[in-house]
Amino acid sequence: MADAGNPLCRPATEEELSRPLSVVDQAGWLGGSIAGKRVLCLAAGGGRQSSLYAAAGAEVTVVDLSGAMLELDRQVAAQRGYRMRVLQTTMEDLSGLSNAEFDIVIHPVSTCYVPSVAPVFAEIARVTRPGGLYISQHKQPISLQAGYQRSADGYPIRHAYYRDAPVPPPAVMSPSASRLREQGAVEFLHRWEDLIGGLCRSGFVIEDLIEPLHAKANAVANSFADRATYIPPYVRIKARRIGDAAAERPAIVIA
Repeated sequence: MADAGNPLCRPATEEELSRPLSVVDQAGWLGGSIAGKRVLCLAAGGGRQSSLYAAAGAEVTVVDLSGAMLELDRQVAAQRGYRMRVLQTTMEDLSGLSNAEFDIVIHPVSTCYVPSVAPVFAEIARVTRPGGLYISQHKQPISLQAGYQRSADGYPIRHAYYRDAPVPPPAVMSPSASRLREQGAVEFLHRWEDLIGGLCRSGFVIEDLIEPLHAKANAVANSFADRATYIPPYVRIKARRIGDAAAERPAIVIA
């Protein structure tokens, strides 16, 4: 994808970098300024995410499994004079990062590539400071269950909800499938109890949840926008790291 210049692997444009927060934070979850904040862009190599958060004044660390993707981040940092740290590792192993190191963790769609989100959330909880934000986007379970060819009744459910095995790839890469499933990728369905419950069990509280709108009226049948009118493809979650309640409770002074 990096070698082919996939849109996900392209740095932000000059126009986007002139207004980075309006690009990355349309919901206003980041509070208006992240200058000086320690931000982890997790599984987010490719030069885009890191450059936008660096342009907004954050101290950026970017983690990705792909060295080719991280090279794009290095190139953007060198070209624009951004200071950023890069780390090549899996999202389940952040041992190269310190406890409570980050104010904000940004995590684009990628949890579908791991069999279990539990170790991912545990590592994110470890590196996020109490009170810090974890903003993540995931593939909706039903989007991975459903087919990509519309019938008279809509898009049929093809795969079981309760499953441990990867979701089979589409038999035909229709317009909607090609935007939702990367060719050759192995993907896993994570149920809502894995996503929402898993975040809560890992030490986060959910503050907001949105389903990014990709539906369009009168979209061509079997297109990405048409399928999105029936099945929301993604969910975006704002979660806040809670600390140790006993440690945060004010001391009681007895005169």
